[in-house]
Amino acid sequence: MSEEVRLPPAVQERLLRLQQLQETLQTILAQKQQLDLEILEIDRALSEIEKTPDDVVIYKSIGSLLIRTNKAKVTSELTERKEIATMRVSVLTKQEERLRSQIKELQEKLQKDLRPIPPT
Repeated sequence: MSEEVRLPPAVQERLLRLQQLQETLQTILAQKQQLDLEILEIDRALSEIEKTPDDVVIYKSIGSLLIRTNKAKVTSELTERKEIATMRVSVLTKQEERLRSQIKELQEKLQKDLRPIPPT
């Protein structure tokens, strides 16, 4: 009663490629979200450090240890981490845009491929 529809190999490949692109996009979005959270945490830490006097004792966490350091060094390290994270977000945003474009293009091709053929 039910007819099994066989998709041409080219359409199957496109469907597989679409799935792979969507999975890659999800990974990139998750990475961007993690980096955005990291930048937010860095901003909060920098804001708190800014409120403290220059001669205050600051400890930073390295693994399971707390190491004594100074305000200038911590500020410099956090600023550098923020710059790196911001650059990575920029790269991921470009990858995201490219992937979204590829996905859209592939979806359009698949819609054409899967459009029913009018009876003759």
